[in-house]
Amino acid sequence: MTTPNSSTYLAVDAGGTKAEFLLADEKAELARVRVGSIKVLHTPPSEAESNFGLAMEHLTRISGLSAPQITRTCIGTSGFSVPSVVSWLHAQHQKYAGGELVLCGDEEIALDAAFHGGRGVLALAGTGSNVVGRTADGRRVRAGGWGPVLGDEGSGHWIGLEAVRAIFHAIDAHRATTLRDAVLSAWNLDSIEQLVERGNSFEVNKFSAVTPLVAQCASDGDQVATEVLRSAGLELARLVALLVRQIEEIEPQSALPDIAIAGSILGNLAAVRTAMADTLQKTWPNIRVATKAVDPVQGALWRARHPDQKG
Repeated sequence: MTTPNSSTYLAVDAGGTKAEFLLADEKAELARVRVGSIKVLHTPPSEAESNFGLAMEHLTRISGLSAPQITRTCIGTSGFSVPSVVSWLHAQHQKYAGGELVLCGDEEIALDAAFHGGRGVLALAGTGSNVVGRTADGRRVRAGGWGPVLGDEGSGHWIGLEAVRAIFHAIDAHRATTLRDAVLSAWNLDSIEQLVERGNSFEVNKFSAVTPLVAQCASDGDQVATEVLRSAGLELARLVALLVRQIEEIEPQSALPDIAIAGSILGNLAAVRTAMADTLQKTWPNIRVATKAVDPVQGALWRARHPDQKG
């Protein structure tokens, strides 16, 4: 039980489709809830505010603590350098929470979840993707993360789009694939001609919904789907390798950095994760690649507890 004089911390991972809120003291978690998105770049402000308020209401009910008892909050989100996003988050924090506020990038809290402000590389692949790293003296390096049109290699967006492209490559090469019927059924289409029309008119961010179909087809033995997942792993390995080499140049006498992972793709799709690790280990046989995804909200909690540590 938190004593009246102890510090209480609020950690928030503002993901693209959901937000994770964690309340803790110096030693233990007190309450955790998940609500809809609070990202105003992609969610109507009224809906985002409702989700923020709902999360705080649930935390208060579960923990018995009120907002004025919160010592410090850390929120990790994409777009945290956008003035309108910063203003909105400050307003919500002032309205629903209390104490100090620390704002970080979503990749930064994931990096802190893995390395607690220390040295390492994090490959993040969920709906989008990017790779970030940190040297022993706190310098940051990064690769990827240029969005669904220009980058996001190995992400849910990328896998879905590549899978639909692979259907047409398979047609051209006279290869059989269950992806064709799976996508036609999921999109309520009757013909490949309709798929051409739909695929060329879709917003790119809609293709991530195809990824679960790719995973299922690959699990059922479809070779084309398996190749798409392997290609995602190879793309992520390419980005990770860029950062490993950068860190080697900065710290030539140091050991290889450890590789942590985050996001639903690397966390849940073993085929992607294995392809990435195997590719990296061909170049660096001793490199250590995590097999379990970090919990980004734990990085926000670490940052809320240690706001003065540079990272």
